[in-house]
Amino acid sequence: MDIIEKLKKRWDGISYPFLIYSDSELYFNNILEQKTLDLSDVHSGDVVALIGDFDPQTIHALLHLMEKNTILVPLTADTRSQHEYFFKSALVDIVIEGNSFKRIKHSYKHDSIEHLRKKEHAGLVLFSTGTTGQPKAILHDLTLFMQRFETPRPTMKTINFLLFDHIGGLNTLLHTLFNKGAVVAPKSRSVEYILQTCTEHDVEVLPTTPTFLRMMLMSGLIPANVPNSLRIITYGTERMDQPTLDALCELLPNIDFRQTFGMSELGIVRVKNEARNSLFMKIGGEGIETRVINNVLEIRSETRMLGYLNAKNPFDDEGWYNTNDIVEERRGYYKITGRTNEVINVGGLKFMPSEVERVTLQFDGVEFAKAEGKLNPITGQHVELTVQSASNSVIDKVNLKAYLSKILPNHMLPKRIKISSVAVGHRFKKV
Repeated sequence: MDIIEKLKKRWDGISYPFLIYSDSELYFNNILEQKTLDLSDVHSGDVVALIGDFDPQTIHALLHLMEKNTILVPLTADTRSQHEYFFKSALVDIVIEGNSFKRIKHSYKHDSIEHLRKKEHAGLVLFSTGTTGQPKAILHDLTLFMQRFETPRPTMKTINFLLFDHIGGLNTLLHTLFNKGAVVAPKSRSVEYILQTCTEHDVEVLPTTPTFLRMMLMSGLIPANVPNSLRIITYGTERMDQPTLDALCELLPNIDFRQTFGMSELGIVRVKNEARNSLFMKIGGEGIETRVINNVLEIRSETRMLGYLNAKNPFDDEGWYNTNDIVEERRGYYKITGRTNEVINVGGLKFMPSEVERVTLQFDGVEFAKAEGKLNPITGQHVELTVQSASNSVIDKVNLKAYLSKILPNHMLPKRIKISSVAVGHRFKKV
């Protein structure tokens, strides 16, 4: 790919930085002047794990590795405990981190990687973030993925909340580079720091997750600490609850809230929201088809992955992908209510944990709630509920149980309530 020459032409004569990081500014010409590792021993078709973040050295290496038509595996230091698994699953040949360069000798091959090498196309390997089973290695044709940036599109100053190893984070970076925009890379992803950074740099777009938005809501920092520059907050990667969205829309009436939808297996898909306070959305865009079978959303995409490197092909004979998202449909709009592997069955009565969580989140002082189905020798399953209190709040289990009993039917009532922290992963999703 002649990516660097294309970018040189687009940034010719531009006098503002495209990246703000660690209180510094990075201009496009600075990237080309970066002193970095000698990449002369990296060749087309090599599988390269690049460990880093949105910093000058990593971005410099990223562009040059794309230029060489390598198969990129972007990783962050936060997942270091899983790196050996990632290297093995993705058949990594080379590991680059900062000034460190290491070649891994192995004799493994995969048909999809060989397919890319034969075409002399660049590749991209991302890892799934599911809470069950080992992460899947998702292989994309990066040369085809980059075609989406050929057409110039408008940009707004964006904070890159999503990480370097996430398809949304990479998409934000590349969209900014190819459309002469500006992106802010935060040093920390705490609520206080994100809002402070948005204020300091007049950020217009904050892409984030429902978990982070709930933390923001409970922090007490909004609306006072939200800058006037902020125009759009997008949220995705996990299901949003209506009470949180309603509260945010009320507190921040001048901000447009937009739900996003994407799966690393399918590439980037476009979404049209029914309204800023609605969880219903249209999913589509060029080359995207949708259908619902037994209340489960299926998608066919021209930008889908080539396949998994460590799991079976998930597409049917016609190319449809079962998202496992259970949806409610209304006038062509979809609302995700849960996932097929989350369904709880108590004595033959089926329901989603989100129904229990939605009610629990309306109890005073609850910051997070996670309901799970557990095996039960009599009813098949029963509900267990973990509740995290907001700071400076104490939750009385007896009062919470009485509250839930007034609203939920008997089969949805938790048999056990635990007041504890609800685990949040490095991508700010509940795990």
